[in-house]
Amino acid sequence: MSLVVTPDHNTAEMALCRTKIVATLGPASSDYATIRDLALAGADVFRLNFSHGTHADHASRHAFVRQVERELDRPIGILADMQGPKLRVGQFAGGKVVLEAGATFRFDLSDTLGDATRVQLPHPEIISVAKPGSRLLMDDGKLAVVVEQVGPDWLQTRVQTGGPLSDHKGVNVPDVALPIPALTEKDRLDLAYALELGVEYIALSFVQRPEDLLQARALVGERAALLAKLEKPQAVENLAAILELSDAVMVARGDLGVELPPESVPLIQKRIIREARRLGKPVVVATQMLESMIAAPTPTRAEASDVATAVFDGADAVMLSAESAAGQYPREAVRIMNRILWRVEQDAGWQAHMAAARQAPEDYVADAIASAAQQVAATLHAPAIVAYTHRGATALRIARERPTCPVLGVTPTAQAARRLALVWGVRAFVSLPHTASTTVEQMVSDALDVVRRAQVGATGDSVVIAAGVPFGVSGSTNLLRVAAVP
Repeated sequence: MSLVVTPDHNTAEMALCRTKIVATLGPASSDYATIRDLALAGADVFRLNFSHGTHADHASRHAFVRQVERELDRPIGILADMQGPKLRVGQFAGGKVVLEAGATFRFDLSDTLGDATRVQLPHPEIISVAKPGSRLLMDDGKLAVVVEQVGPDWLQTRVQTGGPLSDHKGVNVPDVALPIPALTEKDRLDLAYALELGVEYIALSFVQRPEDLLQARALVGERAALLAKLEKPQAVENLAAILELSDAVMVARGDLGVELPPESVPLIQKRIIREARRLGKPVVVATQMLESMIAAPTPTRAEASDVATAVFDGADAVMLSAESAAGQYPREAVRIMNRILWRVEQDAGWQAHMAAARQAPEDYVADAIASAAQQVAATLHAPAIVAYTHRGATALRIARERPTCPVLGVTPTAQAARRLALVWGVRAFVSLPHTASTTVEQMVSDALDVVRRAQVGATGDSVVIAAGVPFGVSGSTNLLRVAAVP
């Protein structure tokens, strides 16, 4: 769980946040001391961005995270973010040109240096699917052209929004689904390396269709959880199928905000969070959350409100990108984000909103147990719900209920505990696995020991325990027990 200093900075009082923080590691946060500080400030999951850095860089950061995890004695998740297909224009004879609004401009496959009338577009996939009326956006949407004619190896366009265009600037094609895989050859090499390191989550960039996840799953298997980054309009169109095949999702608002009108992004963010919560899939909100803190020690009020909105929507986690990876104030960014989370989660309006948005249980035993655990815990003012979970499913179901007390997820594997670091309201603990010979009394005794380790509750408090019998069988949640803290 995230730790946060209360608004009284002169006290040492600490509080627990239910919403998690993902912090990206980079040049500003590559050493052990900084990573430890970020974890102490509230980071629950660390992101390795494979768009930047070498494998050796990522291996060093991975090792430091595991060292910090051992020292702090709490599970920390690691997310490896694949770069995905990057679409870019070629080079210009003078390094850049200025496109004039209303002028014609041609894209083709020729590697001849470009000028003010044409440039190479080394992506035949774009040319093969573009149609008259299709838009091409460049340099993060600063420039826009509309296709007028399509040839076998060229596109003739009309400049809609002009401006300077330089070598290798990115290209977005929002109107069509591109026939390109979500995993490039570079991604496959990075993916194999990340799995060798032993990360908990693989983030798949520029997902467009369910097939992208099926391709990744064939490579990953069960060695890591799959997180789909939703940053293409086509992904939003295929949201239900993508959610079904992924273990978690991210609202990646950078490219999503380029390819869609800005006014659409907040509504899409809310829709994705709502649908992910309904299915019990962890959802992360990312991009430009505290962007000004790359160069400033405090965020803008608008950024603080943006983070608070994600918390009110019920996101499992919020993410820092360049703020913690390359900014001047990585520690301050995590601390301030945590303070925002803490303040929102103390609000009576937020608590009422979480209760009102609670999902109805589905018609099967495990979901009924999860719903009942939340209701019993609320009625008894329980300090915690202990969820025995082999691979995390039970803790996920209970977290979907957004209970008012912490969920203590007890699992026999470090991998499952680290995956739960991304899940709303869950504090994970690794314990010896229970077997078919374990009695319910022993299970209750172990649960109360976890409550003591978590330092929640007082003597006489009622603790709610959810488990499955027979013990050690994944997906068998069918037992609900109430026990008093001795």
